[in-house]
Amino acid sequence: MSAPAQPGDIMPAWPEGGVSRVPYRLFSDRDVYALEQERLFRGPVWNYLCLELEVAEPGDFRTAFIGETPIVVARDETGELHGMVNRCAHKGALVCLAERGNRKHFSCIYHSWTYHLDGRLRGVAFRGGLKGKGGMPEDFDPARHRMQPIRVETFCGLVFGTFEPDMPPVEEWVGPTMAHFLKRNLGSRPLKVLGTHSQIIHNNWKLYAENVRDSYHATLLHTFYTTFKVNRLDMDGGILLSEGTPWHHISYAKRATFEEAAEYTEAQVHSASYDSKLNGPELLKTEDEFDDGITHSVQSIFPTLAVHFTLNSLCVRNFVPRGLEETELVWTYLGYADDSEEMTAMRVLQANLTGAAGLVSLEDGCINEFVQRGTRGSGDAAAVLEMGGRGLESSESSRATEVSIRGFWSGYRGLMGYA
Repeated sequence: MSAPAQPGDIMPAWPEGGVSRVPYRLFSDRDVYALEQERLFRGPVWNYLCLELEVAEPGDFRTAFIGETPIVVARDETGELHGMVNRCAHKGALVCLAERGNRKHFSCIYHSWTYHLDGRLRGVAFRGGLKGKGGMPEDFDPARHRMQPIRVETFCGLVFGTFEPDMPPVEEWVGPTMAHFLKRNLGSRPLKVLGTHSQIIHNNWKLYAENVRDSYHATLLHTFYTTFKVNRLDMDGGILLSEGTPWHHISYAKRATFEEAAEYTEAQVHSASYDSKLNGPELLKTEDEFDDGITHSVQSIFPTLAVHFTLNSLCVRNFVPRGLEETELVWTYLGYADDSEEMTAMRVLQANLTGAAGLVSLEDGCINEFVQRGTRGSGDAAAVLEMGGRGLESSESSRATEVSIRGFWSGYRGLMGYA
């Protein structure tokens, strides 16, 4: 019998150039994808699970995923939050089939094993058998058969989970710059959900992880951005990476202050060549909510979370691997609990900018599939990520850079066993 494959046998050789080169094979290799489930998603990272307000009351639960592992988050009778693998300790069936709800306990429909809201085994059907016959052995110990627990922690209204017992607190893990911006957008006032939807995109999950970090494409692919001056690279703005490990990022722009660059006006970007107007200009009406002048931002938290604030539209995006070449992208639009009716209506209207059919993000539903299709069978070929240089330093003078994508790959390389 041959020895089991080791990470070094599975992962492709990384080309010279470090994080400025990315092997295309990473997007279509089944062995790589399987290894990611173990080393990355179950490794030393905090994975976004749900919003805290979705499990606000005792008995509330919400299902989620860490990679492809099904998870359930529940709040028990005392108000404590728990996370556990959504898997019965008996035969491995899903325990929670509903996406969300409120229950006093969990019960597996297969054989009616029941569990407390913290995952401890509560009861086994026919444990004592019937009429003195059958049943579980006398030494069966319910304490040894529970739903597998994971660590959970909340930060700025977000619930994170990890399999790693020694992870530092979320705030420490993301670093002060990322934590400050999460507090700005999500932690300053109580939140409320305005709506949610999801879509399946036909590409490997890492291509969307790149996409949310890719400020270079934003005003080239998304012509609405440029045409109506919502977000352009010649606006004041920058890209900030997390301290220490540059796995997380913030890209931001200030709509009120910019000088048109020659690259736009010389028609190198065709969408800047037209003086277009909207029939419904109220779509782009905004109110200043913060004193920093930022009117557009995308923040990514490794590995699968992004938060955007476009004009007055606040949204949490979570992208979930659904196989080697499929990803589910979940959009949850938020407002603040104390918003006026007018502000809520503004946020709902501006939600049309993004999402599966958004005026801005519609193109993202297909562009990564083009990459998926184009990189199949590519052998040892690799992407070139040299826009803005080859380093991993924050850029507060230009967003014409791929530094935040390089930051993602620096985290990926470390977790997947590259030196």
